[in-house]
Amino acid sequence: MATFFGEVVVAPSRAGVDDDEEEAPEDREIRAELEKKREVHILWNTAFRASTESSSDHQFPCSKFILGVGHNASAFLSSFVLNSGGWEVVGSVKLWNEWCRTSSTLCVLPTDSFCLFYRLVSDPTVLLCQCTCFVAEDQQFQWLEKVLGCMQKTDLQVAVFSTSSIADYKTPESTLMLSAPFLKALKTKQFKDNVCCSLLEQPNIVRDLPAAVLSYCQVWQIPAVLYQCYTDVIKLDIITIEAFKPALSSKILKGLVKNTSRSTETLAKLMTTTEINNIYT
Repeated sequence: MATFFGEVVVAPSRAGVDDDEEEAPEDREIRAELEKKREVHILWNTAFRASTESSSDHQFPCSKFILGVGHNASAFLSSFVLNSGGWEVVGSVKLWNEWCRTSSTLCVLPTDSFCLFYRLVSDPTVLLCQCTCFVAEDQQFQWLEKVLGCMQKTDLQVAVFSTSSIADYKTPESTLMLSAPFLKALKTKQFKDNVCCSLLEQPNIVRDLPAAVLSYCQVWQIPAVLYQCYTDVIKLDIITIEAFKPALSSKILKGLVKNTSRSTETLAKLMTTTEINNIYT
C-alpha cells in the first residue's frame, strides 16, 4: 500500500497462518479492548456540533482548513495566524497510543501533546488545527474520516505545515552542505496556486499524518499543499518556526495575518514560557 509521494507501507499478511486456527476468546477480548482504547474521538463543542447536525449531509461548510503538525508548526500558527484575528476553540481530539495520550482539556502548554480546532469568528468557514500529538498509523484513517470527512468538499482548500529531520532529506550533496532549516513544498494535482518555496524533489517522501492528509486530498480531488520544514533541531526552536514565514504570503494565509511585528513578540513570549516550563518539568 502506498501513501503520498512514494511512501510504502507494508500491509498485514496472513502468509503462513492456518485459517482454521481459531483465535482464543481471551486474545479476542484483549484485541477488542485495545482497539477500543485506540479509537480517535473528536470532541466538538455544542454550538459547532449543532451546526453540523442541522445540515442534511451532517457536514459543515469549510473554505480553508489549515493544519499544523508538530510543536514548531503549531507554534508558527499560534504566533502568526491565531494571534492576528479572532478565533474560537471549537473542538479537540482525544486519543491514546504508545507514544502519546491527549485529554479533553483545552488549557495546554506549547510542549504538551494536544490536537485543538479553532474557527475564525469573522468567517466560520475557516478552520485551523494544531496537532502536536502523534497520530499512529492505525489511527490516521479514523482521524481523516472524523475530521476531513465532516467537511463539505466543495471549494475547500487545505494547507499543512510540518517539520522533519534534515537527516531524512535525500540529496546528491552532503546534508552538511545544506543551510538548515529550509522549507520545501508538496502539493496535490488540483492545487493550482503558486507555492512559496521550491518543491520537494524525488526520491524524498513525506510520512505520518501530513502524508495521510495529502493522500486523502488527492483521492477526493481537494486542492492541498504541504509546507515541510527540514531542520536539525528536534525541540521547539525559534529559527525553525520562523523558517515557515515565506508561507505567510500564500493565498490561503493571506488576509489571516495582519500584524507580523506583534506576532514576533508573541513568538518570543511563547519561547520564554516554554523555557520556564522546561525548567520545572
